[in-house]
Amino acid sequence: MTSRRDVVRSLPSYKQGAAEGPNAVKLSSNENPYPPLPSVVAEITAQMVDPSGGINRYPSMGAEQLRAAIAARHGVTREQVAVGAGSVEVATQLIHATAGLGDEVIFAWRSFEAYPIMTVVAGATPVKVPLGPDLHHDLDAMAARITDRTRLILLCTPNNPTGTILATDEVERFLAQVPDDVVVAIDEAYVHFNRDTDAVSGVEMVARHPNVVALQTFSKAYGLAGLRVGYAIGSVELCEDLRRVAVPFAVSNVAQRAALASLEHEDELAERVDRIVSERARVTQELRAQGWRVGDSQANFVWLPTADQTARIDQVLRAEHVFARCWQGEGIRLSIGSRQENDRGLAAFARAVEATRPAARV
Repeated sequence: MTSRRDVVRSLPSYKQGAAEGPNAVKLSSNENPYPPLPSVVAEITAQMVDPSGGINRYPSMGAEQLRAAIAARHGVTREQVAVGAGSVEVATQLIHATAGLGDEVIFAWRSFEAYPIMTVVAGATPVKVPLGPDLHHDLDAMAARITDRTRLILLCTPNNPTGTILATDEVERFLAQVPDDVVVAIDEAYVHFNRDTDAVSGVEMVARHPNVVALQTFSKAYGLAGLRVGYAIGSVELCEDLRRVAVPFAVSNVAQRAALASLEHEDELAERVDRIVSERARVTQELRAQGWRVGDSQANFVWLPTADQTARIDQVLRAEHVFARCWQGEGIRLSIGSRQENDRGLAAFARAVEATRPAARV
């Protein structure tokens, strides 16, 4: 019989956002509802048909040109940048570079659901610290869980799935309690949608704290989720280690060129991000007007703490061909789509009002 790791068999599979049927509205994966800019699509097309070095050639494994552009964008050196196939792959690099058997990785819970999976695969022990009553990271409780086995702490801001942010002053207080040899990752995949001026900036924290690393992605605001490009900004030494453990050639030529083109046209992308933020405000207001409890979000999704009504609400949404991301017994994360998609989502939630008990609403 083929040998299998018991710990792997015990892992839950990462759950991709669902969408079934020709009329389905997919609001379950936090995707950008808009395609890449025409200039970015043109670059992708050109790369695909380039006879001198298109998809038949391996990409630059070090992604030197892209790393240089990211470094220029954030005011750091190229040596302070590491890339991967999405920020989730960069987070995997980070865990493998810092933690192994007998080590611990601390993160808030609920947060990004891949954190515990990636930690266990690396052989380390996940330490889940419950969110506070306000659905924010409980940084005091997280600091209290630090031991001599702690190697990495993951802070997700805006947090997935609650949309809450961490403020600069509270992160500074937290970092003062963290030993210098413990790496603190600020995972800000949704940072472009944040409008809270008190929110922490991971890149700024990197400049002040050698043990801090910031994670960002081209999947969300830039609309390149299908091409898989993410990056880390940190110390030269840490990013060197990330490149050592990275999957070789994980970021394709097409992805690298698309990311470069996206950086060159950020002003155009900003208008689309503003449109999503405006829709987030509208969806939040209208859901609350229907009677639902909806948290304040700084991401491209909103969170409804629907508790034991989650399964029933999900059933109603699916009957309307609207698909959100649901955690049974906890809540529903509703991604912000186009205005038309959001209207479909709002109509489905309006129908769900009569199918639920008042406990799920205000």
